[in-house]
Amino acid sequence: QVQLVETGGGLVQAGDSLRLSCVASGRTFSDYTVGWFRQAPGKEREFVAAISRSGSSTYNADSVKGRFTISRVNAKNTVDLQMNSLKPEDTAVYYCAARSTIVIFTTSSDYPYWGQGTQVTVSS
Repeated sequence: QVQLVETGGGLVQAGDSLRLSCVASGRTFSDYTVGWFRQAPGKEREFVAAISRSGSSTYNADSVKGRFTISRVNAKNTVDLQMNSLKPEDTAVYYCAARSTIVIFTTSSDYPYWGQGTQVTVSS
């Protein structure tokens, strides 16, 4: 089992940047594909980005392509989400999730391990 903790959320203005971090503890982190998801009030949780366990493959949702970048440093048990050109519609609670697999999944139900989430608020 792996435990996940997200940090880095906050209140920013439209056009600003923010970097979220997901720090893992427990099992061997390099065994896990990691995804970022977000959930806005009254909306379903949606996929944002994911990275394979080696870091060689990534996948972003269309809504964040060209603005968000996911990366990982397995030696530090961290996966980061660099968010640039933020928009008010990016406002949500952001969660990282993990699954022991070599495949990238984009559905929340495919990930058994979750962090507690971090709030990102983008003002216009």
